[in-house]
Amino acid sequence: MLLSTPNIKDLAAAELRLALTALGEPAYRASQIHQWLFSHHTRSFDDMTILSLALRKKLSANYAIDNASIQECIKEALDTTEMPTTKFLIRMPDGQAVESVIIPGRSRITACISSQIGCPLGCSFCATGRMGFIRNLSPGEIIDQITLLNAWLRNDYGNSRSITNIVFMGMGEPLLNTANVLDAIETLRNQSYSFSLPRRKISISTLGIIPEIDLLASLKPGTKLAVSLHAAIQEKRESIMPVARNYPLHDLRRTLASYIRLTGQPVTLVYMLIDGVNDAPEDAKALEKFAKGLFCKINLIDYNAIVNIKFKPVFTEKREFFIRFLVDSGLRVTVRKSHGASINAACGQLATERKGQIPEEPH
Repeated sequence: MLLSTPNIKDLAAAELRLALTALGEPAYRASQIHQWLFSHHTRSFDDMTILSLALRKKLSANYAIDNASIQECIKEALDTTEMPTTKFLIRMPDGQAVESVIIPGRSRITACISSQIGCPLGCSFCATGRMGFIRNLSPGEIIDQITLLNAWLRNDYGNSRSITNIVFMGMGEPLLNTANVLDAIETLRNQSYSFSLPRRKISISTLGIIPEIDLLASLKPGTKLAVSLHAAIQEKRESIMPVARNYPLHDLRRTLASYIRLTGQPVTLVYMLIDGVNDAPEDAKALEKFAKGLFCKINLIDYNAIVNIKFKPVFTEKREFFIRFLVDSGLRVTVRKSHGASINAACGQLATERKGQIPEEPH
């Protein structure tokens, strides 16, 4: 679907200021328009009554206001909580789509949102990587996911329910779309906007894009950082995560140590246990060596089954040994309960367009 008029919501905040000056208007008008778009959620320039009629006409002649929409939502039937884990297929104005997930907790409602349509990194255990890369999401498309999920929560569960935490762990690699992700975060944490989420409630998950982690360290956005490690032996990590060839473990560890030193913030090392791949005693020892001395916690997660990908989770004594070894080594370890696996909404399972048609694993 081709849009004949540019969508003003696709402009980052700095781009919106330039667009206003190009129309002969003062740059400060951009912040007013931005708030109307992303806090008041207006669907028409005519509603922006704080602006002159002449400016509203200029905007209407040059831009459209196009919004994403929820095309489908699937609730996890096996979840017996009041609010089940729910997956959403969100259609962007150009016809492309992403998946987002609401994960309820005892005292929080977490939104797992996407930063790209597809993913270019091709991890062998991930459905998103198998569908390939289509494009980055704009800041507006990232924010639209939160807007839509909050509206759904209010409609289904009452006005008091809203998202309390955001994790960029959906489709795509956030640090291959860093500028748009950070632009969206600035809007989401703006105290004068309807979202106003504290920075500490927002997490960015990355496979370890070293130059962008260095950039975050210099910018100090105040968000949390999670690194999908999944193997602490270089050859094994390369075999399941091709990105590791460009960003080897010894460089990644040095970068994380620098990030911790510069920001004063811990990092989370996410480790997905895969049967026969990264669950041996030597893998536990390598992970212990990688994490030792870092201000970090290790978040162990189970592999979630994906059609046509022939990996298996670890539900044996090997899993307990792995956990006990790390704990006995003095490391901080959490074991994350998997949410949404039955509706293909758990880690590594998100994919659109080719849903149910993930290509066979190469032999």
